[in-house]
Amino acid sequence: MAPSSRPGVLARLAELTSGVPAGQGGALWRLAEEGRQLDANVVRLPPHGRVAEHVEPDLDVLLYVTAGSGFLELEGIRQNVVAGSVVWLPRGSVRRLHAGPDGLVQLSVHRRRPGLTIKASAEKAAGGEPACLLDRVCAECGRLATESDARFCGRCGASLPGR
Repeated sequence: MAPSSRPGVLARLAELTSGVPAGQGGALWRLAEEGRQLDANVVRLPPHGRVAEHVEPDLDVLLYVTAGSGFLELEGIRQNVVAGSVVWLPRGSVRRLHAGPDGLVQLSVHRRRPGLTIKASAEKAAGGEPACLLDRVCAECGRLATESDARFCGRCGASLPGR
């Protein structure tokens, strides 16, 4: 595929976060350029928000904490993260992320998933998983819905993005 027609600076963190109330979380930005080979997202977890325990079975993920602090549990080991922390999350690893009292803003980057395909298994019969899980992250509390068809957050009851 041809490279994007818009290479260069796509977003500025200060502009993404300005005007967003301090306690609000959710997706702030998503790489959406045509022809890209990567997926990237900027997500803000509100104070004490979290991304629930989950496993990414297929892709390594690079996470960069741009603001705030908290801790990461990776394979049962707790590690503190602060602005400037660069974290490698290997595919198949069990992980969860917790924001501290000031919240946490993180950039995640991974190889782009191939287009949706029809799978033989019943759970994948609808065409596979979406290219990104951001539509399953609650904007209110930062929880990742484990159910692919969830419409509301299991923790706080808020509607999930795009549902």
